[in-house]
Amino acid sequence: MNITFKQLKLFQAFADAKSVSLAAKQMFVTQPTASMQLKEITQSVGIPLYEVISKKIYLTDAGKELAFTARDILNTWSTFEQQMDAAKGISRGKLKIAVVSTAKYFMPRLIGQFCKKYPDIDVSLEILNRNGVVARMMDNLDDIYIMSQPPKGMALDDHIFMDNHLVAIAALGSSIAKRSAMSLNAFKDHRFILREQGSGTRMTVDNFFKKMKFQPDVRMELGSNEAIKEAVAGGLGIGVLSKYALHGRQKEHGVAIVDVKGFPITSHWHVVSPLNKKLSPVASAFKQEILKSSAKH
Repeated sequence: MNITFKQLKLFQAFADAKSVSLAAKQMFVTQPTASMQLKEITQSVGIPLYEVISKKIYLTDAGKELAFTARDILNTWSTFEQQMDAAKGISRGKLKIAVVSTAKYFMPRLIGQFCKKYPDIDVSLEILNRNGVVARMMDNLDDIYIMSQPPKGMALDDHIFMDNHLVAIAALGSSIAKRSAMSLNAFKDHRFILREQGSGTRMTVDNFFKKMKFQPDVRMELGSNEAIKEAVAGGLGIGVLSKYALHGRQKEHGVAIVDVKGFPITSHWHVVSPLNKKLSPVASAFKQEILKSSAKH
């Protein structure tokens, strides 16, 4: 089997994009050249690596295995390059981070602080729901992952670096928003707008309500904090979300934090990666940088 390093890069780009043209663009070659190289890779392996169904590209089991192997080889090489750069006193490289959607309210600032110290670093930031981040971690697509509820059953290098306070919100000016020191039972006649099942926020909220033996009347489940704020501002119910989604304020965009016993619910932000994953010098430096931030929050 004879596959070149450039062909491995091309196949990884193709596997990620599921598109010959996008892979060609990423590799700075023409589409015919990319198609020819993919054909040569398939011939070298000896069995089909992908198939086209209704104009969509699907990797075969062999293709998925090659994509995983290519990613592992390329990551190892990237780590070697960074180690050599570090030995020469050069701080450069690429950092790939995947975060759950709520982390978008603070992660860009942490990344910005890091990039001020290392201006030659290129950063790729993926913002997804929790299931999407877990899927990327299982496929080893990134260096570091940020979430509030790491998956159980996976061997992880897991560190808490910051608290995550979940607050109850109501429409600004509503009667319940004006009350203070309420018991949770004050919510029994109100409907709730919550994050979707499987999100870290929803898991924390469900565990809290179960512990308090409170059964919320859920009117809507929404996949974004912005949608929850809009629904609550429109008077559709009580919302529960991270205080980071309010940018740390008590009031925002037609909603206000409700003063109720048991809130805020405290969870934590975790920086995680697969347990046996060898972090690049850049990823290791970033991890240490955000762990230092825990002393500031």
